[in-house]
Amino acid sequence: MTPAQAVMELERGYLLQNYARYPMVIKRGKGCWLYDLNNRRYLDLISGIGVNSLGHAHPRIMRVMKEQISLLIHSSNLYYHEYQGPLAKKLCETSGLQRVFFCNSGTEAVECALKMAHGHGRKRSPEKYEIVALENSFHGRTVGALSITGQPKYRSEFEPLMPGVKFVNPGDPAAFEAAVSERTAAIFVETIQGEGGIYPMSAEWLRKARELADRYDALLVFDEIQCGIGRPGTHFAYQLHQPAILPDVVTMAKPIACGLPLGAVVSNERAAASIAPGMHGSTFGGGALACRVALEFYDILDELLPQMKRVSEYFFAGLRSLQSKHSIIREVRGFGLMIGVEIEFPCRHFVAQGMNDGLLFNVTHDNVVRMLPPYIITEKEVDRALKGLDKIFKNGKPA
Repeated sequence: MTPAQAVMELERGYLLQNYARYPMVIKRGKGCWLYDLNNRRYLDLISGIGVNSLGHAHPRIMRVMKEQISLLIHSSNLYYHEYQGPLAKKLCETSGLQRVFFCNSGTEAVECALKMAHGHGRKRSPEKYEIVALENSFHGRTVGALSITGQPKYRSEFEPLMPGVKFVNPGDPAAFEAAVSERTAAIFVETIQGEGGIYPMSAEWLRKARELADRYDALLVFDEIQCGIGRPGTHFAYQLHQPAILPDVVTMAKPIACGLPLGAVVSNERAAASIAPGMHGSTFGGGALACRVALEFYDILDELLPQMKRVSEYFFAGLRSLQSKHSIIREVRGFGLMIGVEIEFPCRHFVAQGMNDGLLFNVTHDNVVRMLPPYIITEKEVDRALKGLDKIFKNGKPA
């Protein structure tokens, strides 16, 4: 038995078998590259599903982590520490909102936003508890977040879920308008649907959501867990449209602490008023180590954004060139370093082909090659990615 086989066999014996893992054991990472137990390297185009925003072993992040670990990792929210306030200030300044709650993950952020929505509605009427969400959406796997996830494959085994949720097709504006009423507490929207296949919401659609939320005194919640904090080329995806369509609440998590668990809910004062002392909390949320790393991430992000925009344009140009070459490519979608390549047939087999060629990405929605590369990626790595993808697309369907 090889060392890799031993690792996999041990997990199969003791772990809950809820993941369909790929047969590879990662040993270490450096920059945009990951290395397995045999020291074979792979270009990381998925970055831990959008989490390792600055790649692996970034020198500034490593320095801050080592220093902070020797000082304070966790103190709970019974006390203050030096880093929550500055990070909250940064999030408010870049989002255009006013209040922050720290948690540990995206689905926890969604749960907090749901409580804000229900609290907001309850203050107005016992009947104001409905949530309007979108078909094809993904908001997380806890019961509340799953309740507003518009994909039956994730929901069906766990129903009944939270009542009062209406799903609408984002391509049907009349149905959307009909779904929102005086009973609506909140409208939840992924500004760019990630797991659903990298589908951006149009500025027109987002403005309609804002108008309906205002008309019926509902909260407008933007889920930017996958598409936010720099990935679209702006701090948040709603800032791609000018003037920006400001939500009442935005949820975030994945890239902000460069691999450490950290999520956040940022809201305006109106939404924040629904959470009084004692109504919500988190033992681990907003710890000193995660917040200090996130502050360093933000400083680096401000320096990186121009490079990210340049490399994004280069990557998309290369992918559209491949689209003109390979008829199997239906569409290239996304913004910044959030990229989806839709294929005309189910293409999960592309993942294994990519691994064999030293490329790591995944396939979502059965036929969309999803890439969420680290923010530090350069044209050199993009050229390597395009070369490998060209070979994969040429192979087409499995025999």
